[in-house]
Order: sequence, then C-alpha cells, then structure tokens
Amino acid sequence: MNPRSASSTTSRPEMEGPPPFTTLVELTWRERRIEHWIRFGRESYEQIVDRRRRIVGFAPNSIFAFVRWAANDYGTIISRIDIVRAIVRGEPFSTLPFVRPGGDLLLKVEGWSKVERVLQIADAIEALGIDPADIAPEHWRHVHNRLTAGQEPRTYTDERHAAFLKRRSAEP
Repeated sequence: MNPRSASSTTSRPEMEGPPPFTTLVELTWRERRIEHWIRFGRESYEQIVDRRRRIVGFAPNSIFAFVRWAANDYGTIISRIDIVRAIVRGEPFSTLPFVRPGGDLLLKVEGWSKVERVLQIADAIEALGIDPADIAPEHWRHVHNRLTAGQEPRTYTDERHAAFLKRRSAEP
C-alpha cells in the first residue's frame, strides 16, 4: 500500500498550507548570528521548517512587529523593527524582506537605540493592559515619524485607546 494514500484516508485533517490571503513571515534563529522574531501580533498560521526556521502567518488587517537582528565576527550588522499591518487582497503594499507578499508599513526603524525605544514603547502599552497589536495604527505611524525626526513620541494612553475604539466602532 502506498504510504501517501494511506495517510489521506485517515480521519485526521491535514493542514495543506496557510489560509487564503495570509501574510507570511519567515523567521530564523541562529543564536548570536541571525535572530528574526515577532515581538507582538496574533499568528494565524505556523509552519516549522527546521529547528532554526519557521514560517508564521497573519490574517488580513492584523498588526505585528517583526524584529531583525544580525551580527558577524565584528559586531552587529543590522538591527531593525518593522510594525506591519497585514494587507487585504487587492490592497497596495510595501515589500519587505522575509515578508510575503508584503504589508502596510506603519513603522520602520533601524539602529539599536531606536529599536530599543520602540520595544520600550510596546512594553509601556502592555503595562496599560493593552496588546500593542490592538492600538490605533496611526499611533505607530506617529512613533515612526517622531523617532525619524529625533523627537520623543507622545505616550499612548487609555484615553487615546478608548477614542480609537469609538472611532473604529463608528466606521461602516
């Protein structure tokens, strides 16, 4: 008997791939060499490629933070964080390395001091009891713009979040 046909007749469903229109992110972890990881976001799909690589997926309109860090024998060569909104089918998008097809780029920061500041901002939002993936996307754009200009971003507050939730509930 063909093992392939035997497995197809079992009652356990097999996951053939990600759900349609999923934004896929390839993550790699080679300790102290290449570290790609998700800081926040709700994964809707996961595929383990091998012990150092996996692919995760995000549903349309979900927000996630993708951190990339790499080093060589002489030190850090890249330190970056991208906060991305997964796109809806047919929507324009920005391309990013390791992200298929791409996404709506809310924040792009390079350099460890700025990356660390974004991570601190995400920690502060979590300290409010709010998931950073659930805040107003405009706030991440604001953080990007202020850090790019060398200024301190405004703090995200419970009041700002309540206003965002009311605006979102009023949208058609």
